[in-house]
Amino acid sequence: MAVEIKINDKTAWVHLVKQNGNLLEIEVDGKNYQVDLMHTADGTFSIIESGRSYNIELVPHSQPKKYTAHTLYNTYELEVIDAEARYLNNRSTNGSASTEKTITSPMPGKVVKVLVNEGDVIRKGETAIIIAAMKMESEYKAPADGIVKRVYVKNGDTLEGNQILIEIE
Repeated sequence: MAVEIKINDKTAWVHLVKQNGNLLEIEVDGKNYQVDLMHTADGTFSIIESGRSYNIELVPHSQPKKYTAHTLYNTYELEVIDAEARYLNNRSTNGSASTEKTITSPMPGKVVKVLVNEGDVIRKGETAIIIAAMKMESEYKAPADGIVKRVYVKNGDTLEGNQILIEIE
């Protein structure tokens, strides 16, 4: 399963291809890497990739899946956005994310009802789609004012996690 990792103002999609102990093959934005990853006793991570060694200390924030990463010379703010984080974010904001103009399914489910069509004017907070997942129905709302650019699903469709449902311009 792929996760989105925000590092400062950049975003990368990371997918674990295979693992054999500490040896990992990961795909980052479509490029594969062979890495040796070890979590050391003092809480840091040792990473060896292409013969180069990196040590990273991850300090968790009070919010889940957010960290400050310290390397020898730099500090980075990290956020791991997986299906669970998307689900929790959508639940806490009623399906809207203030910085995005898309509505995305946070986990597998089924479309109960699409309430908008392409070309419709939609206001921030207006319900655009209803999805059933984990024996619950959830309303997903427009993250911003705009015009519905594209609706990627229809009533009754089965959804995958992290699937884009509606795009707003």
